[in-house]
Parts: sequence; structure tokens; C-alpha cells
Amino acid sequence: MAWNEPGGNSNNQDPWGGKRKGGDRKGPPDLDEAFRKLQESLNGLFGGGKKRSGDGGGSGSGSGKGGGFGLLGIGLVVLLAIWLYNAIYVVDEQEQAVVLRFGKYYETVGSGLNIYFPPFDRKYLENVTRERAYSKQGQMLTEDENIVEVPLTVQYKITNLQDFVLNVDQPEVSLQHATESALRHVVGSTAMDQVLTEGRELMASEIKERLQRFLDTYRTGITVTQVNVQSAAAPREVQEAFDDVIRAREDEQRSRNQAETYANGVIPEARGQAQRIVEDANGYRDEVVSRAKGEADRFTKLVAEYRKAPEVTRERLYLDTMQEVFSNTSKVLVTGDKGQNNLLYLPLDKMIESSRNGSASSASGAAATVVDPGSRAADMQQQRDTRTRETR
Repeated sequence: MAWNEPGGNSNNQDPWGGKRKGGDRKGPPDLDEAFRKLQESLNGLFGGGKKRSGDGGGSGSGSGKGGGFGLLGIGLVVLLAIWLYNAIYVVDEQEQAVVLRFGKYYETVGSGLNIYFPPFDRKYLENVTRERAYSKQGQMLTEDENIVEVPLTVQYKITNLQDFVLNVDQPEVSLQHATESALRHVVGSTAMDQVLTEGRELMASEIKERLQRFLDTYRTGITVTQVNVQSAAAPREVQEAFDDVIRAREDEQRSRNQAETYANGVIPEARGQAQRIVEDANGYRDEVVSRAKGEADRFTKLVAEYRKAPEVTRERLYLDTMQEVFSNTSKVLVTGDKGQNNLLYLPLDKMIESSRNGSASSASGAAATVVDPGSRAADMQQQRDTRTRETR
């Protein structure tokens, strides 16, 4: 039965729970009344409800007390949410976190989702894999009391986060002070020409070693990975004079290199010639010694043969000697038959020389042999002398 039919709604109420006024109200309740009811409910929840007419004092006091506890609970929930938001943190793969509990070291946390309990705990989050850089430039005094400007770059990273956080108040400031101290010590122990030219690599290694020793002594938790000493220069006021000195040193080095090149070309050649002379002398010595030993051996054997047959050996020696003597001469003596004292001398050397001179001459065009009258007279005189000796 419908709610508005006769006899169907004896309580005279609408479907929204409101009583009909005057018995003839139709449609939904008023929106203002609905908002008013909602506001009263909220006021009762937060303790702001008003006493209704006809309600006793006890009921009003209970409603205010319940509303106060509700507001306190909501405040606690909000504070708890804020605390959880601050207490939960995430550590990346490249980071680490140090947690202090009541001001004392508690733990070192790795990557992942973590929680700590402020205000009892404090955390320090740092990147421990990224390399950091620090640059320094200043005027330094060298060992030979010259002033140079040395730019320097230090690369470092955090290797012990606990020492980095707890041992030193400002570890990076300590790094800067230690870098300046190490740089001044090394530059002060090095000559100016080494600082300006080829000594930078050695200086960088010495600075790195000394700086790391300082940081280890301070227990900063920092490790120096690289020290780069850039090109040092003289102050602007004396830059031209320094440039002249450098050019003069380069000229000296170039002249020295040229001299060494010439020496490297001459000295090995002289040593080779000296060695060749020594080898020739050794060969000549060995030849003379061997020949002397051979002659001595031959003479010993000849003596033994001479003792066996003196006449034969003497004749053989004579023939060998005459063969050796006449084999080196170009003169020929021709004798006649037995009983004749005719001796003919043929100067073959003069004849061969005259024939060569005649063939080389292009003026006469003939093949005649030209003999010098003076040499011919000398040859005739030599023939006469030979015949005289033969007659005698």
C-alpha cells in the first residue's frame, strides 16, 4: 500500500523519516533541515554539541566529554602519520646512512627501505660511490726561492661514512686545509724548473701520498683517488723573464741533442776503424808468427836432408834460388854454343814499355818501336860489362 493512500500511513510520516506538518505535506524533506542535522552530528562528535531544550544537564555533560576524546584521537592519528612519514626513508644503491641513537653511533644502513625513530635517532645520508672534486690554486715558494702559481685538482670519495660523520666536524674543510699544506710542502722541496717543466707528475704522486697520510691521521673517512697538477706558471709580473729562461733552456737542450746525435754518429765509426786496425794487426802478427814457425820448421827439415846428401841438397838450393831470382826480372841473357864467348842481352822490359808507349801515341800512326838513345847506350854498356866479366 502506498504511503500516501488513505489508511496506508497512520503515523503521517514521509519516506525520508520526517513527520508531515499539517497532514498535507508531500515530497522530500527540506535540504536545510538535512544540513542542520549533519552539522549537529559533527558538533556532537567533536564535542561542540549544544544542549537541546528538554534535555537534562547530565546528558549534555556526557556528550561534551565524548566529543573531547574524539578530537584527541584524531590529533594522535595525525601526529602518528606525520611521524611515520619522517621515520621511513629509502637509501639508494650508491648511498649509505649512519644512524645515531641518543647521540651515539648505532648502525650503518645500506640500500633499501629503512626506518629510524626520531627524535631519539638521527640519520646522516651520503653518497659513498660518487667521486668528488676540489680545486686549489695559489702562489707557492719553490726550493730555489722563486714564486710560482700552481693550480691543483683533487678527486676523492667517501670510503668510511662512520668516520666521515663522527670523527671530524667538517671533513671536506679539513681536506682543503690538508691539500694546501701538502702542496706547499712538496713545492717548497722542488726546484722551479722541475715545477714548470717535467716534474709535475712526480709532484702529483708526492702530494697524493702526503695528503692521504694526513687524512688517515685525522680519520676523516676520505680516500684520495687522483691528484692532477696542472701547468704551473710564473706570476704575471715576471712572466716575460720566465719565458726567456725557458726558451734558453730549450735551446740548450736542442744543442745538447744535436751534439749527442753527432757523437753517436762519429764515435761508433771511430770505434769500428780502431777495431779494424786491431784486427789487421792481429792478423799480421799471426801471419808473421806462422810464417816464422814454418821457415824454422822448413830449415830444420832441410838441415836433416843436407846431412844425408850435402851435394844434392846444395845443388837443389842453388837451382831454387836462381829460379826465384830470375822469375822476378824481365831481362833475358842468351849465350852461344860451347866455346863461344858471345853473350846476347835482350832488354824485354824496355822493349815492352816502348811498344806500349808507341801504341798509346796517336801522332805517328805507325807501329814502330821507339827506343831512347840514352837507355840504348846504357844497355850496350851493360852488355859489354857482362861480356868482360864472362871472359874473366
